[in-house]
This record gives sequence, C-alpha cells and structure tokens, in this order.
Amino acid sequence: MIATGLVLAGLAAALHVYIFWLESVVWTTRARAVFGTTEQEAESTREMAFNQGFYNLFLAIVAAIGIVLTAAGTAGSALAAAGTALALAGTGSMVAAALVLFASSPDKRGAALKQGVVPLLAVVVLVVGLFV
Repeated sequence: MIATGLVLAGLAAALHVYIFWLESVVWTTRARAVFGTTEQEAESTREMAFNQGFYNLFLAIVAAIGIVLTAAGTAGSALAAAGTALALAGTGSMVAAALVLFASSPDKRGAALKQGVVPLLAVVVLVVGLFV
C-alpha cells in the first residue's frame, strides 16, 4: 500500500514540476494556450506566475525527498517515517492549494481538480498504508 502511495506522490510531484515549468519558464509563451491568457495578461502577471511556479516546484521537491527517504528506509525505521512525513507534507500541501483554488475561483475548478486529485489519492493511500 505504501508503494502505491509513493507512486501516486511521484505522479503528483511530476505534475507540479510541469506546473512550475508552465508558470516560471514559459508563462508568456507556451503556457498562454494552457491557461487561456492573452499576451497582455501573461505579461502583466509574469512575476506572480514566476513566484507561484516556484511554490509548486518546492512542493514537488518535498514530496520527492519524502519518496526517496521512504523507499530508502526499512518499514518502521526513522528514515522511512521521516520520508513518509515529508511525502504527506508535500502532497497534503498540494491538496490544500487545490482546495483553495477550488473554493476561491469557481471558473478554475477543473484546474483545481486536475492539480488536487492525484495528491489526494496519495495522501489517502499513504495514510491507509500506515495503518494496515
């Protein structure tokens, strides 16, 4: 069960690295089609998107470090426990961010679901795996 949760956390981390790339690297070019922004909107929000992209990258890094530490530790070891805590912190923060987007921007609920469902599944599966 833990292994499945780690795979889901890895998928969530990969998605958030992709979001980082869109927001921080190609915001004013390729990302405009993804987010449906005009050239003027993209240019005026470039700094905000750049910053937001790094938030997504940092969440992915926390989850990825958690995955590596959990996989490197043995069941019940301090290393595995620390790794699972980090994986849960990263994916849990992704879920929380998706919930904020879902609640605050009704027109972006589809994006919130895309960004939040896989991390939510990772959290659920990891927590269940801890108790099974």
